[in-house]
Amino acid sequence: MLRRRRHEIPAGTPRSAVVTGAARGIGAAIATELIGRGYRVLVTDLDEAAAQATADRIGAAAGAAYDVTDPAAAHAIAARAREIAPLGAWVANAGVGFDGAVTEVSEEHAMALVEINLLGPLWGARAAVAAFREQAATGVVRGGEIGVTASLSALGPVPGLSMYAASKAGALSMVSGLASEVRREGIRVHAINPDGVNTDLLRGMKPGGQGQALVRSGTLVTAEQAASGLVDMFGTARVYRTLPAWRGAILRLTGLAPGPVLRMEPAMRAVGARKARSLR
Repeated sequence: MLRRRRHEIPAGTPRSAVVTGAARGIGAAIATELIGRGYRVLVTDLDEAAAQATADRIGAAAGAAYDVTDPAAAHAIAARAREIAPLGAWVANAGVGFDGAVTEVSEEHAMALVEINLLGPLWGARAAVAAFREQAATGVVRGGEIGVTASLSALGPVPGLSMYAASKAGALSMVSGLASEVRREGIRVHAINPDGVNTDLLRGMKPGGQGQALVRSGTLVTAEQAASGLVDMFGTARVYRTLPAWRGAILRLTGLAPGPVLRMEPAMRAVGARKARSLR
């Protein structure tokens, strides 16, 4: 049985979509999902050649280079998408995942986590909202969708990934606030909080490190599951979804009572280490 799609572009009314960090991994899966639902997708990535290669492979409208830390570049990408079709969706997926304790993360990595994981979605959302408002004012089309790839770690403390978790928590907070600020304009804002996804980001963490072990203690989510989970919220008032839901409940409990719950951390890390060894 085919999965019922909750949000598709009606025939005859094409809309464009921007996906950042879409040359590979979750971003490429999101771009593919949006194409399947009728969007004309602009695949963007810091690596222009990789973005274009992915665009050609999945049948996207175009590929382009885009540095998400540049506020002006966000508006330029929105304008580029509107040359394809009226902007219908902006997905801020680009992210980095440097692990390590707070006292170990380098200044360079700490700055990148904030500039890419937090400010990147913020600059993108501002550009998307500006485009949606201009389209509405000129009678082109009203409203649109903004999506953000956040993380399960946004919901509570994750030792060994504290800086990463803080950047994702900030992005999730921005999503929640923005969703309320623009909802009367027909603009809907959503975030997906996946558990560990077997991408380059997870594989790039320190082997056997605390962060990687805790991530692997849960259930690895596929890039396609994260993509459909996010896009399924388009057209709805739902602000965020966590995959899997049970891990979200644990992280929220940890956030409410970090002292008692974090006493379980060594056991969870051991589970993750065993899972990592079994995958070698």
